[in-house]
Amino acid sequence: MARSTQTGTRSSRRSRRTGIAVLAASLLMACMHSPKPAPDVRYLDYLVGPPDRLTITVLPDPPVVENVVVRPDGMITIQLVGDVLAGGKTTDQIAADVQNRISRFKRGALVTVALAGAESSMITVFGEVRNPGAFPLTRQIRISEALGVVGGPTLFANEDGLQVVRPGSPPKVIEVDLDAIVDGDLRTNVQLYGGDIVYVPPTALASVGYFFQQLLFPFTPFFGVAGIASGVGH
Repeated sequence: MARSTQTGTRSSRRSRRTGIAVLAASLLMACMHSPKPAPDVRYLDYLVGPPDRLTITVLPDPPVVENVVVRPDGMITIQLVGDVLAGGKTTDQIAADVQNRISRFKRGALVTVALAGAESSMITVFGEVRNPGAFPLTRQIRISEALGVVGGPTLFANEDGLQVVRPGSPPKVIEVDLDAIVDGDLRTNVQLYGGDIVYVPPTALASVGYFFQQLLFPFTPFFGVAGIASGVGH
């Protein structure tokens, strides 16, 4: 009975990982064959972050144009109003904040904020994925697609404990349940934005394995639980 249960569990895990691969491949293929959006469409909901470059324009006469860089703390400095929080906001939200402050001493002011350089538009995926790293955000992408780009989760991934860390003041942590996404519940299949960090944690068993690997082989890179067993056997 125990052997039958273990076999069923392994089969279920294989089926689930196959489902993840099929889901990621399907979404990527759909994006490849879908019509390309207008160049500025992907910036409608873009969240500004360091070190993005912005162009601030204040009208009417005398017109004021400033080019600013978002600092590591998410702030920008504008001559007319001083420091303004830009990190984690859209360009429209930043423009509204600046206009509200300028209107106190310049009636009828019209403020526009344009994204001059999306320097923060990188997605970082690390943890229990096959090819961890960072890649540029060139279009709208959801977390299932991002996992497909990095090769998908490893055998030791805790698939219901993923986290997306989004820059801002303060940073926002979004919980993602990949198991639920594969089962058709897409509520946590969130859209990613520039600067987002995706962390795929290990299972409890894998964490224990990594601990003993570091304890027994402190100068050996992590190769996973399977690598530990292989090293001990030799």
